[in-house]
Amino acid sequence: MLNLQIVDDHKMVVESLSKLISESGITRVTDVYYNLESCRKGLKENLPDILLLDIGLSDGDGIDFCAEIMKTYSELKVVMLTTYKEFSIAKRALHNGALGYILKNAESEEMLAGIETVGRGEQFLCEEIDLLLKEKRNEDIVWLGNREKEVLKYIAEGYTSKEIANHICRDEETVRTYRRNLLIKLNAKNTPEAVKKGYEMKLIW
Repeated sequence: MLNLQIVDDHKMVVESLSKLISESGITRVTDVYYNLESCRKGLKENLPDILLLDIGLSDGDGIDFCAEIMKTYSELKVVMLTTYKEFSIAKRALHNGALGYILKNAESEEMLAGIETVGRGEQFLCEEIDLLLKEKRNEDIVWLGNREKEVLKYIAEGYTSKEIANHICRDEETVRTYRRNLLIKLNAKNTPEAVKKGYEMKLIW
C-alpha cells in the first residue's frame, strides 16, 4: 500500500481527507502537516509516495514549495489540492512538477480516483480543471509527467536506455516506451529533435 501525506492549514479539511483516504484502502495516511515548514522537516524523516499539497498556506505558496521539493525528491508524486480554478495557476503547478490537480470541492469518488491515478505515476486533473486546460491549451503547449521529464533529461545528457533504466529503477522496455511517448508528445521525428524541442519549451534545462 502506498503512503500518503497531507499539507493543509485547515484542520477540518485534513481530518475529513484523512478519514476518506484511510477508509478507502487505496493508500495509508502516514503524516499530516499544517504548514510548509513542518512538511519540509517531515519529508527528511519520512518520505511518502504521494503528497497532497494545498496552495495557499500560512507560511508560503504551495506551488513554489512543489518546485523546491521536486529538486530533492524527484520520485515524490505531488497532488495540488486547492480552491483555485484559474488557468495560470493550474499551468504553473504542473510546470513546477505537480502530477495531479484536484479542487477541494471535488466529489469523494473523483478525489480517490485522482489519488489512485497519481499513485500509478499518471497525471490526473479533476474534470473542471481538465476542461479549462483543454479550452485554453494551444498546440505549442506540451505536458510531460515528472518521469517523462527525467527520462528526457537523461536522453539529453547522452545516457543509453540501459543506463537510464538503472537510474530510474525500471527495465529497458519501460524506457523505450518513454522514448516513444516523448517522440509522440513532442511531435519529433527522432531523439535529437525531441531533445531540441525539450530545451526550447524549457521542459529540460
